[in-house]
Amino acid sequence: MRDIVVLIFLICCIGAAIKKPWWGVLSLAVFSYLNPHAYAWGFVRTLPVYYILFLVVAFRTFTAKDKQPIPKEWRIIFFVLLWIYFLFTTTQAYFPDVAWQRFWFVTKIYIPFFFTLVLINTREKLYYLIVTIGLSIGIVALKGGIFAILSGFGHRVYGPPATQFEENNAFAVAMLISIPLLLIWQKESLNTWIKKGVLFAIPIIYAASLSSWSRGALITMTMLTLMLIWHSKRKFLAIPMVLIGAFFIKDYLPQEWFGRMQTLETYEEDGSAMGRLEAWRDGWNHTLEHPFTGTGFEGWMHVTMRDWHSSYVEMFSEHGFIAFALWLSLILGSVISLTLLPRKTRNIEGMEWVTNYCFMVRASIICYMVGTAFLGLSYWDLIYHLVFISVLIKKFALEEMETKESSSKRQRNLSPFAI
Repeated sequence: MRDIVVLIFLICCIGAAIKKPWWGVLSLAVFSYLNPHAYAWGFVRTLPVYYILFLVVAFRTFTAKDKQPIPKEWRIIFFVLLWIYFLFTTTQAYFPDVAWQRFWFVTKIYIPFFFTLVLINTREKLYYLIVTIGLSIGIVALKGGIFAILSGFGHRVYGPPATQFEENNAFAVAMLISIPLLLIWQKESLNTWIKKGVLFAIPIIYAASLSSWSRGALITMTMLTLMLIWHSKRKFLAIPMVLIGAFFIKDYLPQEWFGRMQTLETYEEDGSAMGRLEAWRDGWNHTLEHPFTGTGFEGWMHVTMRDWHSSYVEMFSEHGFIAFALWLSLILGSVISLTLLPRKTRNIEGMEWVTNYCFMVRASIICYMVGTAFLGLSYWDLIYHLVFISVLIKKFALEEMETKESSSKRQRNLSPFAI
């Protein structure tokens, strides 16, 4: 039965992509983050459902009339240069067969962003893309949060099986990243039920992240909470609510959970933590000897025999310092852009959306930066989606600002009192 439902849903997504190509971008996001096919039990699990949809969207992108040129933005150039650099380091990899396989996997992740850049050509479409990503992760997070609460937080919450989000630590960070995106929906929607529903769902998503038993997620959660309080217009109400929530939740968390979190203070005694530090040290020392090529994809098998457990270490260890600089520039550049842009539109009537979009997407990116300091997720499609969303926010904001300024100037020139 599940297989039939997923198959019908796939057919509907294909039909939507054929009718309106930008709907195909939303459909790809659903299959990337909600992963409905991962919950099937039969033949659908073996079908390349994502690639079938990808081919349909690719065809419709090239035949579509309603699209825009790729924005002229330095982050897009850096993104292409990063992919080219991956190609170079793969030719120098210690394990060529494994590295090439991984390179093509990453390439398949990168290509669909072209569809996002050319088909998401209005602010309304961007809004629906943000909502789709947040909701796709949020639905699974709600399921996990309800399970966590009903089970007394005694079991770990995992993501969709056989996906990039399956592992509990990765899924915990993804859930936290989705919260600011859902808050954009809550802020921009005019529907009262949606506004209340999102606010009701967020504590449940927090519960799911807590029940991942992830130490990195706890640090990320703390950072996210501070950012949300900082941007809240009702700080004096938000702070007591957070403290009350923390006071009540502590009585429901099992002692084993507290024991695991306490290892953050005694990491010298924790074998897993010390193993990560050793892997980071090995990766750094190897990159100093091979600063331009690194190890190539999956080079940890040659250098340290344990996973990198950090996106930052993974990037500079596998591809050297030039690739690391390109990758980090994309992330930090987006954070800086999202910080500065609201200052340009602050006093322009009707552009309040810019501040909301910028601060929330920035919060999601910072969640990634904090959470993946302890997870090797530098090729995660979610972070690149956030980078390109920030590119489109800037593009639409500047275009709208220019339109408003031109209209204002035209009205002044038509005024009978104009000199």
